[in-house]
Amino acid sequence: MIWPFGQNVLFLQCHRFTFASETQDTMEEKYQSTEHCMDLGRLHDFIRQHGEAVDYQRGERLETEGEPARWCAFVERGQFKYVMRGISDGREHNTWFSLEGELVGAYPDMMEGRPSQATIQAMKVSRVVRISGEQLLQFFRQNTETMELRSLIAEHILRQFQIRSSLLLIADSHERYLALLRRCPGIVHDVPLKELASFIGVTRQMLSKIRKEITFEQIYPP
Repeated sequence: MIWPFGQNVLFLQCHRFTFASETQDTMEEKYQSTEHCMDLGRLHDFIRQHGEAVDYQRGERLETEGEPARWCAFVERGQFKYVMRGISDGREHNTWFSLEGELVGAYPDMMEGRPSQATIQAMKVSRVVRISGEQLLQFFRQNTETMELRSLIAEHILRQFQIRSSLLLIADSHERYLALLRRCPGIVHDVPLKELASFIGVTRQMLSKIRKEITFEQIYPP
């Protein structure tokens, strides 16, 4: 997050959304407890019913930075990264990930009709079921419950923004990586080291050094 709709300012916490209709183990079930999850079962069902299945090869884009944000999708297989280019150096920086069992898309930009602030790119061969922004608006307009869900999603994104901003201001790279491991301990097995390093804001070599210094007690203090 992509939230799992991931925006460029969000910090990956694995506070994933759950899908009540799912029976198989999804990424959010592997990485965290359900106490922080939001039930998006109805939205998931809507996407499955009205969306189209699309396959993406590694490197193909769901959204492109600067172009109109178009899609809200459910990741059935694979994973995506959110990439923004540095203002002065033009380098790519990972700002979010959407993994299997999650939603992916430039949600705030799509809802406001703005260009996507990030490029959303498949990290491996992936399959999504996607709907357009207009279809998503149709879903939210169905009744008061779906409108309330829209508000809850907005509140969740704001909370993520606050946490991300705070960590960037008060935590060093070592502490940011520890925070990531505490919330998503399994992510290191699913996301390549160089992609995680970009997300934390360090070089691959520096992250390798940080990983060697971290102990189990630091991740899970008594």
